[in-house]
Amino acid sequence: MSSSDGDYGKLTSPCQIVKADSGRHWLEEDLVVRETPLTVFVNSREIATLVCSPVDQVYLAVGFLCSEGVLKKREDLESVELDADRGLIRIKTAPLPGIEEKMFLKRHITPSAGRSNIRVHFAAEAGLPPPVTSQLQIKAATATRLAAELQERAHLFRRTGGVHNAALVQGEEILIFQEDIGRHNTIDKIHGRCFLEGIPRSDKMVVFSGRVSSEIVLKVARMRVPVLISRSAPTDLALKLAEELQITLLGFVRENRLSVYAHGERVLF
Repeated sequence: MSSSDGDYGKLTSPCQIVKADSGRHWLEEDLVVRETPLTVFVNSREIATLVCSPVDQVYLAVGFLCSEGVLKKREDLESVELDADRGLIRIKTAPLPGIEEKMFLKRHITPSAGRSNIRVHFAAEAGLPPPVTSQLQIKAATATRLAAELQERAHLFRRTGGVHNAALVQGEEILIFQEDIGRHNTIDKIHGRCFLEGIPRSDKMVVFSGRVSSEIVLKVARMRVPVLISRSAPTDLALKLAEELQITLLGFVRENRLSVYAHGERVLF
């Protein structure tokens, strides 16, 4: 299921460009991706403005709050009201302990993130979830096929070069596919949809197009997804976090090759 099917009119804007090649130049019609701000209010208080593609914004805002550790179970969420024309979304939650500290204190991951005690650092700065326990295993050949299918579905990227994409997978089937100008947004949109529709994740995998940072690993861990497959590279802090949170991390998954960076015991060759 692709959230973007039929929505390319919403996701792109036409423009006229001058193109040059081999000493020649000419006018040409082109498409660029649209970028819109979405201001999120929680319990009538403004907490963030997310820059995103203008589709599936309810999933994005809800997934963002899940990834921040604010929403943990469906009963935490009372209502969602999207005003797409004004770029606003208003979310009401049940009374939640510690919500002020979670949402309204500025967090910043400093260079001290390189310290060896990564659990202490993230617990203080970003809130570290417990390790992901799962008996899920994946064949290396399956991982490369899934990465290829993700690329095949990335129609908007091929047309514009301006978006990232991610998918939630069970076995060899893509269940949810997302494209967005923000790589973090693709993960949050998947998380938000799973949260709202009650989709379990412990037997699922995430396939991702972009660089894997520590924030991406943290978002996947908060989803309770045990395997992250990326066509790109991870950072050093992402590797440390994946080891700590027991996330199987595969990078540079392209054609018939891949690199296993963390928890390779789930990978079958």
